[in-house]
Amino acid sequence: MQDYLEEFARDREFVKLLGRRDDEVDLTVAALELARDAEPDLDFGPTLAWCDARAAELAGPLARANNDQKILDALTECLAVRHGLTGDPAAYDTPDGSYLPQVIKTRRGIPISLSLVYLAVADRAGLGLKGVCAPGHFLTRFDTLHKPYFIDAYQQGTVQSMAEALERLMSEQDLSRAEARQALEASSPRAILVRMLNNLKAVTARTEDWKLCYKVQTRLLALHPAQYNERRDWGLIALKSGRPGQALTMIEQCLKSCPEDEQQVLRDHVRLARSALAQFN
Repeated sequence: MQDYLEEFARDREFVKLLGRRDDEVDLTVAALELARDAEPDLDFGPTLAWCDARAAELAGPLARANNDQKILDALTECLAVRHGLTGDPAAYDTPDGSYLPQVIKTRRGIPISLSLVYLAVADRAGLGLKGVCAPGHFLTRFDTLHKPYFIDAYQQGTVQSMAEALERLMSEQDLSRAEARQALEASSPRAILVRMLNNLKAVTARTEDWKLCYKVQTRLLALHPAQYNERRDWGLIALKSGRPGQALTMIEQCLKSCPEDEQQVLRDHVRLARSALAQFN
């Protein structure tokens, strides 16, 4: 743990997750820390100022809203209509689709990154919006005295009732009603950041951006240091990113406990790591 604390020393929100202080995490700043992996000199100020400005725009409309539906209408009108935030299939093909500064710049993103913008603005406006790691499609949840509503930021801020959200999950994900209801519960900052990281891991691996993928996987390993799959993937990605010595150590450790059907693949990567190391000597 100490090594990770040192490695992420300037990421104060991520360090809170490492220390199991999840309830103290500022999710917006934590997401910006992930974006800084791709842009080391990233200034968080413009993104935070943009969110502050949108919350200020909402002050009047929210004060005039006399029911829950109008509150949500004000939020979605501000972000989806006035400022044009919406989903874009192309955003799945690049890390920029997950990074808040780029999402705000282009007004395009994937469900979780767009939802994080909604969460950031809602928090500053005093609305109790929460993130929901629903399978297949991230949502935000707004609890009222009587019932919850869900916002689909990817679909231009479409508001769904519990019944509509349940039906969608049951139909699209083949879940029982009980499973769908559980999937619509609010998620922790840790769960949300892990989902963001897994999205980034997938896109950086797909585009073979191994240096950035290594940074992403190191965060996942820091959050789950005992999980075999995260250790295995870290070893394989470390090798692809040009770290054969570190990769060899990790892969050899994983070989001791890996499933039988993975042994040959790991042995092959051990040989690749040793061959790469030999070239350095």
